[in-house]
Amino acid sequence: MDILLVEPSYYTRYPPLGLMKLASYHRSYGDNVKLVRGINRELDYDPDHIKITSLFTYAWKPVHEAIEFYHKSFPDSEITIGGIYASMMPDRIKSYYPFVDVHVGLHEEAERYMPAYDILEDVDKWRDWDGSILFTSRGCIRNCPYCIVPKIEGKIRSVITDLTDFIYPGHKRVILWDNNFLASPYWKIILESLHETGLKIDFNQGLDVRLIDEEKANILADLKIPIIRMAYDHAGEKNAVYNAVTLLEDCGMRKRNMLFYTLFNFYDSNHSYFDTPETFLNIVKDTVEIGCVSYPMRYEPLDSLKKNRFISPYWTREQVEAIADARRVIGYGGAFPPYDGLIGKFKDAKSFDDAFKLRSIKLDRERDGQPAPSSESKSGICQS
Repeated sequence: MDILLVEPSYYTRYPPLGLMKLASYHRSYGDNVKLVRGINRELDYDPDHIKITSLFTYAWKPVHEAIEFYHKSFPDSEITIGGIYASMMPDRIKSYYPFVDVHVGLHEEAERYMPAYDILEDVDKWRDWDGSILFTSRGCIRNCPYCIVPKIEGKIRSVITDLTDFIYPGHKRVILWDNNFLASPYWKIILESLHETGLKIDFNQGLDVRLIDEEKANILADLKIPIIRMAYDHAGEKNAVYNAVTLLEDCGMRKRNMLFYTLFNFYDSNHSYFDTPETFLNIVKDTVEIGCVSYPMRYEPLDSLKKNRFISPYWTREQVEAIADARRVIGYGGAFPPYDGLIGKFKDAKSFDDAFKLRSIKLDRERDGQPAPSSESKSGICQS
């Protein structure tokens, strides 16, 4: 069979891992595969089956555009839609396109295959990609109300214990997408294997600070981790955050290389937990005062069809937008690093509104010897 794999033209920093695994899976059965991104009007290919992936629910429009274009171009081809949007809203897709098959959840058979990184050479956006992306585990031991993982992946389970066949020759880094890496029963084996690669390591989804102890900190410190990512989502994690930072620093890791994803604007009427501007400010203060980086992550409802529209009852639109403005103007790379000027600004603030009122701190930054804020800083959105 001839299989066409389609990544819709939504914004993403990473290549389509699911489609790359499907490519390897289909090749194992002797099928031909081709990857395209977005609408390709010059495609010289006649597929028997078209497989289209999807990202977050608010990125649905490019998915629908891809369905319509490729169905019109190849009316006799079967079409299957998978990914996050498909798994969260299969009935919505079927209501628009009853002729498509919707795959909900993971493709368990394709999970065990090395992604076909060579198909990225067909797409300009991904041609120079140099990182091996891995899930060594799926699922999570937590059940956070703002997270999509339990709905799609379920409870924690190991999917890779031997990294040998999952790191692509010539790649310079390993990017782990495990949703709670340290909760995996094989965390130690994997960390030791990562050390043996000698490559740069990125725990992209963040590590669970509640699971970091002295043994884990020691092994993590031996890895080449330019930035160690963790999460500080609510005040109840404060002691665990302080403990993790202390352990990692004692093992030789620099606090300025520790980045904390900090959730804001969360509210769910079915759960008792929510945040407020003041609780968010306290978390940012904690993070920068201990010498680490705060990376704000705006909450987006799991079924949101429009990005950046949701406002919690405990926030105002002006307050939510003030964070985006502050990240762009006084932050760096979309984050709040522990610059003296920023620490002083947050520490001296009498309220959230006072802390995020924009005023020039150029002199503070020049005094600290820090670079000017990037004009290309982008806001982060947390849907999972």
